[in-house]
Amino acid sequence: MFVEGLAVAMERIESVIFDWGGVLIDDPAPQRLRYCADALGACEEDLAEAIARFMPEFQIGAISEDAFWERVCGELNVPTPKSRSLWGDGFAAAYAARPEMFALAAGLQRQGCKTAVLSNTEAPAAEYFDRMGYDMFDVQVFSCVEGIRKPELRIYDVAVEKLGSPPGRTAYIDDDTKYVEAARQAGLNAIVFETVEQVKNALSPCLACGFTSGHDRRHLRKGTDGFQNISQPQ
Repeated sequence: MFVEGLAVAMERIESVIFDWGGVLIDDPAPQRLRYCADALGACEEDLAEAIARFMPEFQIGAISEDAFWERVCGELNVPTPKSRSLWGDGFAAAYAARPEMFALAAGLQRQGCKTAVLSNTEAPAAEYFDRMGYDMFDVQVFSCVEGIRKPELRIYDVAVEKLGSPPGRTAYIDDDTKYVEAARQAGLNAIVFETVEQVKNALSPCLACGFTSGHDRRHLRKGTDGFQNISQPQ
């Protein structure tokens, strides 16, 4: 497994799984909270508490966004949002891609490594991901689709099953230590994300597909929504 960012791998890594928020993009939660609080005319602290109460069901797709806001707004005694998708609007406003991490994923894929994104996320955010057209991930595993979320071990099993790679030959990158520890319990080689260079250094010694320090970013363009993949790496 990976220990303190150093690779001590018993097997060569053939697949790499990336967390989304906090790894591929800045954590959207703080800015999304401010956006939604302003739209609802609610106190951020109270809204955060109400969101936390109903988030588990929302993130596994057990309730719709409309039902989520009905419960949240009922707790706060404020009107439900007028927007078709306040959560989606807030997520888009908070979205800040980390182009170096997307380029890293694309470079690994180009060299023959299988790649995936694994995230606890809600349906409006998953739809936003699809609209971005990212093609540097062979597999997408979202909690709202699978009906389970991190740190449940089953969601890591789903990811490696979809990749077709054994856990021992799969690396997982996340900024949350709880989810990193759960990934290790599921048998994956897990890295706590700190910086792009730290991740490269951890992966470099044990990648079955090889590794180069530079990654072609020509397939990425910067738009109003961040960096968007527009062509399959050759």
